[in-house]
Amino acid sequence: MAEDFKAKVLAEIDARRHQLDELSLKIHSHPELGFQEHRASAWLAQYLDENGFSIQRGICKLPTAFKGSYGSGKPAIAILAEYDALPQLGHACGHNLIAASAVGAAVASKPAIDHFGGSILVIGTPAEELYGGKIIMAQRGAFNNVDMAMMVHPATHNTATSQTLACASLEVEFFGREAHAAAHPEAGINALEAMLQSFNAINSLRQHIKGKARIHGIITDGGQAANVIPAHSAGSFLVRTEDDAYLEELKQRVLNCFMGAATASGARLEYRWGEINYAPMRNNLTMAQLFAENMKSLGRRVKLYDPSQTFGSTDMGNLSQLVPSIHPFVAIAPAEVTAHSPQFAAAAASKEGTQGMSDAAKALAMTIVDLLANPETVTRVKEEFIKNR
Repeated sequence: MAEDFKAKVLAEIDARRHQLDELSLKIHSHPELGFQEHRASAWLAQYLDENGFSIQRGICKLPTAFKGSYGSGKPAIAILAEYDALPQLGHACGHNLIAASAVGAAVASKPAIDHFGGSILVIGTPAEELYGGKIIMAQRGAFNNVDMAMMVHPATHNTATSQTLACASLEVEFFGREAHAAAHPEAGINALEAMLQSFNAINSLRQHIKGKARIHGIITDGGQAANVIPAHSAGSFLVRTEDDAYLEELKQRVLNCFMGAATASGARLEYRWGEINYAPMRNNLTMAQLFAENMKSLGRRVKLYDPSQTFGSTDMGNLSQLVPSIHPFVAIAPAEVTAHSPQFAAAAASKEGTQGMSDAAKALAMTIVDLLANPETVTRVKEEFIKNR
């Protein structure tokens, strides 16, 4: 029975391939930053509306968030759509492909919902890149009635699970005193030097932190003129670790670098930790194994886990702490191409990119069929989630 519905899924997505390609490329050619994705969210909601989904726009008091629903009852399976772009780089993370694969998989799953029961939800989640839209939505109850959640992210490798890092953001400012850099440098307090000393301290700290932890930042204000002692400097930083406990420890050690620089330079330090932390990803292996087998049936070589894959952070990690979730990757570019680059942005609009989108939609929909057709599998998914809390 499940195999019959999987065949229907494949045929439906193939029949809609041109529509999905166009939707993906339209989003790609009109990149919108987080919480500004008005066109992308409208196009996605319209596509679902035209295909029999009930649409709620502006959910969680976020104008570019939405929910499309089909069916009723349990299990309620959510597919997450991301569609925000990066500053200056556009869709260099391929969120246009995530969005198109989400709606494609959802529409293709309708016959399985009609036969087996349950419901499929497409939840449009804005601002993954910079603001943690899913975290805000979770706090506002968007996922309270969701039983399982899934999405697929484009990458340079095929894996059914993802390794992601807990992440905290830090905004830092130093306040000094201006003076003529040549005539009276002794009268100044150099806020830029305080920032540079902070970078040096962080560089020294890196030798003594765990191997998968990351600290990186940029200077957003370093002064106005070379002949004026800078009275103000500012920087933006990210601190990442494998788990939440070590994140809290490392945050204090990073902050000590700035506090020490303030003492040494005489500049006054002000800092603000971000209100939202990204949590590490908890992969539900029961779901991931189903997804891997479905991807393999499409001719892709898929690993359940790839220890060589690179690390990033995603607000999907926070959702995975609340409900059983998967966040697989589908390859759309060669291994030497890095995400958040112009080359990856080009790949997200290439034939390889749209093929990855199609395969992702098929594997998601087939995984939904597996779950709907086998209640005992849903039970195993939930038992694994509870056991690994």
